[in-house]
Amino acid sequence: MKIAVLTGAGVSAESGIKTFRDSNGLWEDHDVMEVASPEGFARNPALVLDFYNQRRKELLTVQPNAAHFALAELEKLYDVTIITQNVDDLHERAGSTNVIHLHGELLKARSTFDEDLIFDRKKDLNLGDFCEHNHQLRPHIVWFGEMVPMIEVAAEIVEKADVVIIVGTSMQVYPAAGLMQYAKENAHIYFVDPKPSISKSKRITVFAENASTGIPKVVELLK
Repeated sequence: MKIAVLTGAGVSAESGIKTFRDSNGLWEDHDVMEVASPEGFARNPALVLDFYNQRRKELLTVQPNAAHFALAELEKLYDVTIITQNVDDLHERAGSTNVIHLHGELLKARSTFDEDLIFDRKKDLNLGDFCEHNHQLRPHIVWFGEMVPMIEVAAEIVEKADVVIIVGTSMQVYPAAGLMQYAKENAHIYFVDPKPSISKSKRITVFAENASTGIPKVVELLK
């Protein structure tokens, strides 16, 4: 059985990672467009690099939660692919091996000259940190206004899935929100969210609760 899992900020929030949508579009007192757009990076690269250095430090202090571990457990029984909007590595740390990051990865950097030059990066990224072509490195994050390179791969995975699990995401933000439309007519959908934006039906089971309690219940059902 093939299972596609779509995860969003709500999963990471329970591990203590702050999300900008919780605070009126301000992220650590910054306008999101200042720190998460190509224009913001062009205007003030030092600010943007510092912002992501702080996020990286925060990530290295938190741990996966029960939702991450339950999804990793599911992989022992089924063909599971996690499609996440999160830029952290908590799914991988919990043991999931098949993770697609739609919005990039915080623990990676890439060249501003060649976007295929991607490097693992746990330490701070500063002005003057260059790739081999002498161009500045930037966070390996998909910013507002940039293409989401993995979206087509994700759509193909959802298309083939027998079960789709949606957790920690309102499914209101595109292009990720469009992925549900690719699910097969007979695929069963499990939706886990404290304030579900989807109603239950014959093919949709809703758990109106947090990821850390709802996902273990979904996994038990699937076992």
